[in-house]
Amino acid sequence: MDFDVKNTDLAPGGRHRIEWAELEMPVLRGVQKRFKDDRPFSGLRVSACMHVTTETANLMVSLQAGGADVVLCASNPLSTQDDVAASLVSHFEIPVYAIKGEDNETYFKHISAVLDHKPHIVMDDGADLVSTIHKSRRGLIDTMYGGTEETTTGIIRLRAMARDGALKFPMMAVNDALTKHMFDNRYGTGQSTMDGIIRATNVLLAGKNVVVAGYGWCSRVIAMRARGLGANVIVTEIDPLKALEAVMDGYRVMPMNDAAPIGDIFVSATGDIHVFDKHHFMVMKDGALLSNSGHFDVEINKPALHELSAHEPKRVRPFVEQFTMKHNGHRLNLLGEGRLINLAAAEGHPASVMDMSFAGQAMAAKYLVDHKGELENRVYTVPTEVDQEIASIKLAAMGIHIDTLTEQQAAYLDSWEEGT
Repeated sequence: MDFDVKNTDLAPGGRHRIEWAELEMPVLRGVQKRFKDDRPFSGLRVSACMHVTTETANLMVSLQAGGADVVLCASNPLSTQDDVAASLVSHFEIPVYAIKGEDNETYFKHISAVLDHKPHIVMDDGADLVSTIHKSRRGLIDTMYGGTEETTTGIIRLRAMARDGALKFPMMAVNDALTKHMFDNRYGTGQSTMDGIIRATNVLLAGKNVVVAGYGWCSRVIAMRARGLGANVIVTEIDPLKALEAVMDGYRVMPMNDAAPIGDIFVSATGDIHVFDKHHFMVMKDGALLSNSGHFDVEINKPALHELSAHEPKRVRPFVEQFTMKHNGHRLNLLGEGRLINLAAAEGHPASVMDMSFAGQAMAAKYLVDHKGELENRVYTVPTEVDQEIASIKLAAMGIHIDTLTEQQAAYLDSWEEGT
């Protein structure tokens, strides 16, 4: 079996952590049991490009239980948990191509390796596999059933491809499932982002001005968690509706140009480029912290930081690079190389919330198999009934019961003749 991980001797610790995460993933556990009985992926090859974490490991094991021949690479150079990668190779015989801190050349070599697997289904987190297939591995298209996409950034790329007529196989937008973005994007990102910033810096958030770029599903709970830790939160936005919502939620809202001189900690989760830019760096406080929770490392203009710096950045902590501005001597601190701070410096989202996201991934892959030949080359949302099923299983696992409509109530809601 071919693979490329840091050190297989790390496998025992990785297995313990995979098993620990599994305790908090009852929905995926149920899906895995069903897959083991039904074997929906028997004879099929699945290539995944995702963050190599304990939660992802449990998803890969579930697909394997369903008969899939699975391979995995990292969707970010800094997000791999090396002990988990080693355990997947050693204990589950799943080929993994991922090393924390790998350079760009190795990153793309690993993407190529999982595509050499000649997949029927791809699982993406940022659309790197799909993009590579369409750009340079088009010979794989004819045998593709389709793929699934985990994150907002990837969905944006896929919808652009579909709009231009460039998408050559169906894709399931797992990110758009309610059980994904209402929970993973919100509760997962908010907690894990604060965890990453604190682990990287050991900074006290209470009393600090925290500037949160954007007020989408991820950013709004980053703002909430920062406020919960005592920070004074400032939100910047381009959408008037989201800006108004942030105001009504009690935050100060202003343009980034106004926030840049007063912020102590900056966090971006917009999916766009150069949210923190050269002219912002020039007016930031001495000691400002710059972090990103968006998928790609483009939200902070890193070339501009290097251009403004008096010398090469100094690594002052394992996940902190310090840039000294040549025009005023201020020290700006870049966290996690501008990559996903919750995965670069911490462990990503808690298993409990990834349970629903990855159950959605697994069920979306099964949907592609069940509907092979019926789907168009476009982006599909996860069916509502799948969302409802995942939420119901999660509630049951939490010991929570809810009401059901009586026949009279259901008839009332379904009728146009009933009134006041």
